[in-house]
Amino acid sequence: MVQRTHLTGARVVLPDGVVDNGRLTVEGTRITATGPAAGAAGEPPAGAAAGPAAGHTAGPAAGPAADSASGHAASGGERALDLAGGWIVPGFVDLHVHGGGGASFSAGTPEEALTAIGTHRRHGTTTMLASTVTGDLDDLARQAAALSELVEQGELAGIHFEGPFISPHRCGAHQPSLLRAPDPADVRKLVDAARGTARMMTLAPELPGGLESVRLLADSGVLAAVGHTDSTYEAALEAVEAGATVATHLFNAMPSLLHRAPGPVAALLEDERITVELINDGTHLHPAVLGLAFHRAGADRVAFITDAMGAAGMSDGRYPLGPMEVEVKDGVARISDGPTAGSIAGSTLTLDRAFRRAVTIDGLGVEAAVRALSTTPARVLGIADRVGSLEPGKDADLVVLDDDFRLRGVMRRGAWVVHPELD
Repeated sequence: MVQRTHLTGARVVLPDGVVDNGRLTVEGTRITATGPAAGAAGEPPAGAAAGPAAGHTAGPAAGPAADSASGHAASGGERALDLAGGWIVPGFVDLHVHGGGGASFSAGTPEEALTAIGTHRRHGTTTMLASTVTGDLDDLARQAAALSELVEQGELAGIHFEGPFISPHRCGAHQPSLLRAPDPADVRKLVDAARGTARMMTLAPELPGGLESVRLLADSGVLAAVGHTDSTYEAALEAVEAGATVATHLFNAMPSLLHRAPGPVAALLEDERITVELINDGTHLHPAVLGLAFHRAGADRVAFITDAMGAAGMSDGRYPLGPMEVEVKDGVARISDGPTAGSIAGSTLTLDRAFRRAVTIDGLGVEAAVRALSTTPARVLGIADRVGSLEPGKDADLVVLDDDFRLRGVMRRGAWVVHPELD
């Protein structure tokens, strides 16, 4: 018998607003109903038609019963869990993450990848791409082949290639000696190595072959992202016209926004076809800059990302990032040696911290933060029919937060990753 779990009492963030003292029902791996909790003002009588005010329902979901979806017994195969005082928001979706828990996707092994996945899941990221870093083409192809198996198993949503087709003038934490221009044949080699699981590639469109490669990616159903670029305003616009749809960590690893030379920042920020990634860790962007970008683009065009490397969820120390060595001090990761020593090397961010910072420091509304951490990135990946919002029929991917927006629980596909009663 499929277990039915009722989460009650919390403020539930739905696509059409926040329901105070709400209810969300999970059966198996899916959400089957949302709305006011029993006895809440405005709740319809039994048998009333569902609607925005009355709540939303769907038929029973297929799939195995959720693991450990325990709470207070209601009746038979039903359980209720009182989450009064908290919030229920959709599981977070990260378009750009390199590792965590001391592990890296660039290691190219299932063991390291699963460690990184598990670390971020425990911090609320229920859907993520695995981001690689610049390396030898054959090594990247091998990494892609290994990671593609985890995509096929449903552990990852796809692969994001960041490098080696980026500007040597804006390489950041990427090994300069391994960079190369985006020859479309090389781009195709990596896409093919991923066996249909490549979802995004970051490149510098001003390099030789850049625009042709953007077109190739767009025609192949892979997101072309402009990043680690030294392009002008005009060159960035050309990339958009060629099919680019994402700005990789806007502001970082690209020319600054100047009043006579607006550069790629202005071009990417003003074009409605572009979704802009922002790293909301307080290190990569000043809060005023983040606010400027967020309010210009709007929550429907902003995807908060971590750009996290292996130190996410870990203590300070030294960690590998592809072929580079990184030192983390006070939670900030920087390249420790070589020609790019001192450059910020990704982050140690997790998306639960990004959410809390957005609401408590940046002054964003909860609903806007939900769109930037869940709804918008799910749409970008083309999986908004399954994840990114709390709606009947979608995967039961959700995060429980306390009244101070600190993580209290995580559910993925109906199974508790972090149980709110136990953790």
